[in-house]
Amino acid sequence: MDRKIRVLVAKPGLDGHDRGAKVIARALRDAGMEVVYTGLRQTPEQIVQAAIQEDADVIALSILSGAHNHLFPRVMELLSEKGVNDVLVIGGGVIPEDDIPFLKKAGIAEIFGPGTPTKATIDFIRANLKR
Repeated sequence: MDRKIRVLVAKPGLDGHDRGAKVIARALRDAGMEVVYTGLRQTPEQIVQAAIQEDADVIALSILSGAHNHLFPRVMELLSEKGVNDVLVIGGGVIPEDDIPFLKKAGIAEIFGPGTPTKATIDFIRANLKR
């Protein structure tokens, strides 16, 4: 029997608002996934370390601070440095459409903006997870 999909939900940077992260965490849990929420104000280093320790299949980054163009690619760099190349990394939050191509080029699989139905995120994870 396969184990549940393991998702690490993380809030990188100095954001103090985590309602969206908690909404997605609950939706993923309700969809049968195992969810670890790291809490507010995580550094990319803390996020990557937690993903390794928790044997995460997915890292879901949530950000509102506007620092996504720095923090999201840094998470990808650290994963690469640690030889972790089998984790699906997605992002969400208030991210301008113009920034999405840059983030995808950096390795973020998909960006989910405000108002995205939680089912869209769940379906994306299930369809794109490589196990």
